[in-house]
Amino acid sequence: MTSFNMDFTLNAVLRPRGTHPVMSSVSSPSLDLQNLHLGFSSKRALRSLRRRTGTCICTSQEGSTLESKRRQQSSSGIGKTRSVAKDESLISKSHISQQDGLPPLVSALKASAAQNVASFHFPGHNRGHAAPSSLTQLIGLRPFVHDLPELPELDNLFSPEGPILEAQRLAAELFGSKETWFLVGGTTCGIQAAIMATCSPGEHIILPRNSHISAMSAMVLSGAIPKYIIPEYNCNWDIAGGITPSQVNKAIKELEMEGQKPAAVFVTSPTYHGICSNLSEISKLCHSCGIPVIVDEAHGAHLGLHPQMPRSALKLGADLVVQSTHKVLCSLTQSSMLHMSGDIVDRERICRSLQTLQSTSPSYLLLASLDAARAQLGENPETIFNEAMKLATEAKILIKKIPGITLLELSSFSKFPAIDPLRLTVGSWKLSLSGYEADDILDRNHGIVSELVGRRSITFAINLGTCKEHVQRLVSGLQELSACSLQIETTEAKVKDRGHEPFPDISMSLNPRDAFFANKRKVSIGESLGKVCGELICPYPPGIPVMIPGEIITERALDYLKAVRRKGVVITGASDPLLSSLVICDV
Repeated sequence: MTSFNMDFTLNAVLRPRGTHPVMSSVSSPSLDLQNLHLGFSSKRALRSLRRRTGTCICTSQEGSTLESKRRQQSSSGIGKTRSVAKDESLISKSHISQQDGLPPLVSALKASAAQNVASFHFPGHNRGHAAPSSLTQLIGLRPFVHDLPELPELDNLFSPEGPILEAQRLAAELFGSKETWFLVGGTTCGIQAAIMATCSPGEHIILPRNSHISAMSAMVLSGAIPKYIIPEYNCNWDIAGGITPSQVNKAIKELEMEGQKPAAVFVTSPTYHGICSNLSEISKLCHSCGIPVIVDEAHGAHLGLHPQMPRSALKLGADLVVQSTHKVLCSLTQSSMLHMSGDIVDRERICRSLQTLQSTSPSYLLLASLDAARAQLGENPETIFNEAMKLATEAKILIKKIPGITLLELSSFSKFPAIDPLRLTVGSWKLSLSGYEADDILDRNHGIVSELVGRRSITFAINLGTCKEHVQRLVSGLQELSACSLQIETTEAKVKDRGHEPFPDISMSLNPRDAFFANKRKVSIGESLGKVCGELICPYPPGIPVMIPGEIITERALDYLKAVRRKGVVITGASDPLLSSLVICDV
């Protein structure tokens, strides 16, 4: 490409729609091209640079030619829909003006969608003009109109300077973090980034055995070596709790005896059932050793937003916290936030990790929903959860009175400081019903849809959208379930049926990364004894993996799996759910 042609191409890419080219030094193209390795398309990278420098690259000949063409278009009425002033105001680096009272990113999305432009960009539905009718009949046209790509006025997720930067700043202010990043890949992406930002290949990470699968994939990506803690477990409920400071301290000491220091400690708090670990003590312990604490707070984005709720992980000293804003809070599914506190973790490494993991075509509907959810909370953070808390309290009082129904309370996990008051977990074993059977009856007869079903329990999530009528329906459904079941003669065997406590004897042959890339083959379950497991085998409940890729398959593990399989427990992760065969690493 000749120098003239290259400059012309760069000028065409960099020039905002409807503006004239600006003369600048020809030294800028080298800076432009440095951005191309970051994973963006060249168009996005150059647009990003143009936003940062405020300049465009062209020769004087090109400038006069294009300026002449622009004037001709202007005189004929073409291109009048967007002025230079409007462009500059939309992509200004200054504090975002919200004259319409909307959150910054929502406001920018609204303004961009309202422009009368001839669009020749992606996505292919072209601002709803070609939206599939089958879906518009379901959700309408407006989501498509606002499903816009990475336009200059909408800012850049990977180097934000406008509405995204302002939205993230406001989120950090609300949640109490030093810095906040918006995630369009869910909490999975945030957990992976947090572990990649703290753990290098060969370094150890301390984490509960029942960590989310994203922590497992993060170890594959980072090359970190796990040091597992078996979480507290309640056999009556067949539910796993959190981890304790003493367990964390023991794991740190054991690694020290091996001449190792953990690169990070990873904690899930609250758990799916709402059990909160003692993050304050764990954070103090880890910080005394210079170890960062990562908290999977996927189920706790709402914590600390009401005086009767447990405090949030950020308030309790965690360094990196990942929240599913779409769970109890009100953003769209798949949108989450990553918060950083303190200065133990390198923020640039977080940015690089997120850039590696997140899509270069982020959904602005997801991003705007995070901004909107933050603004919703910010309107009245002291009282927004009052009604939900009231409903949860009333429901618990009534449920406790129902014969044969057991309510999960903190007394079942006495080593832990708190339980999420918006989680209702009820046990049905006294009615001689499994959680699956009870859930099926409630769904079929009362239209009650639960959040989580276990072998001995059902969990219901109360949130900002929960209404009194639905809580009444839940209580009535449980009352009818009790009345009908108690009329049927129960069997003693079912009443005494309890869960099987997980076991700690784990022998690792390959780290998760090496196991992931190892050659694999499928063998019968009888042939698998003593081999290296090639897949994650996790009975649910309690959701604690029995085998993880890279670990030696033991007779005790196989006996345990066969026993829980006979009881009807769902086995997740296995390529053969019937467990007649297992995948092993061919090493």
